[in-house]
Amino acid sequence: MKLLRRIAAAALVLLAVAVVAFALNVVAGMRAHAQYSGTLAGLPLTASVAILRDDRGVPHVAAQNEHDLFFAQGYVEGADRLFQMDLLRRFTLGELAEVFGAGALQTDREQRAVPVRTIVAAQWQRLDAPSRAILIAFSDGVNAAMKREPLPVEFRLLAYHPRPWTPQDSLVVGMATVLDLIDDWNAIAPRDAAYRRGGIPLLDARFPFTDPCYDAPVTAGLAGIGPGQQCKRSAVASLRQIAGARAPLGSNEWAAGANRSLTGRALLANDPHLGIRMPGVWYLIDLRAPGFHVAGATLPGCPGVVLGHNDHLAWGATSGTVTSLSVFLPPSRLDARNWQNERFAVRFRPAASARYYRARDLFGITTDDGRFVLVAWSAYANPVSPAQTFLALDRAPSIEAARSTLAAYPGPTQNFALADTSGRVAYQLAGLIPNDPVRARWFHPASDLGRSYPTFAFAQLPHVAPARDAVVWTANNKIYGAAYPFALSPQFAPPYRAYRIAQLLRARRQYDVDYFAQMQMDALSLPERELAHALAPALRARDARLANALSEWNGEMAGESTTATVVAAIRLQLTRRHNGRMPTVLSAAGSRRTFPPTITLPAAAPWRVAGAVPVLHAIAKLGVNFLNGTELPGYGDAFTLHVQTAGYTQSFRAVWDVGNWDAGGITLPQGESGEPGSGHYTDQAPAWIAGRLWPMPFSDAAVQRAAEFRETLAP
Repeated sequence: MKLLRRIAAAALVLLAVAVVAFALNVVAGMRAHAQYSGTLAGLPLTASVAILRDDRGVPHVAAQNEHDLFFAQGYVEGADRLFQMDLLRRFTLGELAEVFGAGALQTDREQRAVPVRTIVAAQWQRLDAPSRAILIAFSDGVNAAMKREPLPVEFRLLAYHPRPWTPQDSLVVGMATVLDLIDDWNAIAPRDAAYRRGGIPLLDARFPFTDPCYDAPVTAGLAGIGPGQQCKRSAVASLRQIAGARAPLGSNEWAAGANRSLTGRALLANDPHLGIRMPGVWYLIDLRAPGFHVAGATLPGCPGVVLGHNDHLAWGATSGTVTSLSVFLPPSRLDARNWQNERFAVRFRPAASARYYRARDLFGITTDDGRFVLVAWSAYANPVSPAQTFLALDRAPSIEAARSTLAAYPGPTQNFALADTSGRVAYQLAGLIPNDPVRARWFHPASDLGRSYPTFAFAQLPHVAPARDAVVWTANNKIYGAAYPFALSPQFAPPYRAYRIAQLLRARRQYDVDYFAQMQMDALSLPERELAHALAPALRARDARLANALSEWNGEMAGESTTATVVAAIRLQLTRRHNGRMPTVLSAAGSRRTFPPTITLPAAAPWRVAGAVPVLHAIAKLGVNFLNGTELPGYGDAFTLHVQTAGYTQSFRAVWDVGNWDAGGITLPQGESGEPGSGHYTDQAPAWIAGRLWPMPFSDAAVQRAAEFRETLAP
């Protein structure tokens, strides 16, 4: 017994020591961050590289050749965002269970259904030699940072170490964005269900192609926008339009030529709408080498700049919301030779496996509603990485060169706004769109297997020619007018943001950086205002006070407005679908039997409280809340230019004064670094909330003035 007690006591001591050591390691991780100053020598470089960090920790990298430049980019991204990069790599490849255990196995199974490894392997083989060299240098930089910089706190919490980064891993994390932006099988499934239940009439009613009252196609110009609220309709019609609209997820962009600018130069604004989390989606960087200079935002784990500007050209992008692929119901028998087994490593558990169907030009997948289908997608049948396009855009000296580059862009299909130092702006839809008559409105029958649907030629895609007088904009809406001969989408995103952009652009003849930045903070919700005004008469007999508030509301989803809270709550109740059907909650009289319970104004919290959005870390679901970001007060909603809703917002806001690159700027919702101890984890949040556009130094003089830390990477 004494021996057993001694063993138990020793075990408790060892456990206590382990717990203390673990806690100290985590505390050290919370304080650790990448080195910002001094010299790091012994690196595989041909010459020294200078890294100057400005007042928010953004690295301005200056190298004497491009190999060293992209090595240094890999180094700073690996130093600042390593856990995010590793987590995104694991998520995309379906390898989360290896770290998180059995609870992540179902997510891994779903992710593996898309043959990302196969796609990426083919992309790598098709890359040109310069792009491969860039990816290799970048991955070498990431791996050098793994060895020399402190291990981020998340690895300490989860007790694992990341495996080395490979050049192909950068293509993998790029695929995460591709999969996020396409109109996929799960988007098609509910359209298919409506079509099979009620044919095209029900499909069109449930999933309207656009809202013609607010259409604002860029190819029609500012004079070609819809009638807006003057297009009178009932509360039921307004509600059905909102309820059936495609999820209003996407981005905003607009640009004006020099003749429409108070600065005498072209202007371009862009704010991509993506998930809001910690760390943020984008990493800001300025890259300079002889014959190469580009700045803006990139995806952590990817070399170059994805959205931003070089010395001569600025570009922005929004999702095209067009047809991405064709989906088929399976035949009665599938070729048994095309089934493949995948193995899943599971932490603390035996390995698991699953079978997937992968033919030469098709792969099988199970939709969220449980149906097995076959997918024909150019990214699988003819894999080309979009990374090559963006690396070429980084060098493009003009709009013409950019359009030439975009002609080879594989997708995901994007609306590109372009502006160059000649003072011209242009618009171009780019990416591969299958000329499929079904247009992803429903699943093809198995009898259509074997048919091919060639993609539209680049010259056939909507565009606006470069001009100093041009004004262009997109917001995932229908971008072409009635004269355009092709139908490119099963359903565009609702046009309310695009219409509001066009409204604000029509309000002035000329613009400046401040006006564009103010536009990005606009919180007027056109459909919510229309719904509120349409509901007011039906409610007057029941609740005159509420009816008056609704009829007088200006549509601003902002600040102290309690009416904004009420309208959002009513709309949510009325548009919530039951068994795929629009609830019949409205009648002409707005009776108590059919209308939801009354929501009175005194009980409603102001929108800044009711609409507040927490910014959660990727491992918050494990109860790790101390890594969460700064909560964003309610401001805007899913239909406003300042998009902000649960888990989703503008992922950056940028305005470029084209040619005067030190003016304008770009702001992130939280911070540049993924490390809490850096001082740059959430330091941009106050500026973000206030609508401040943070300058991003570009000229050598501006970079030198802004430099707060200086570091040298040396051979």
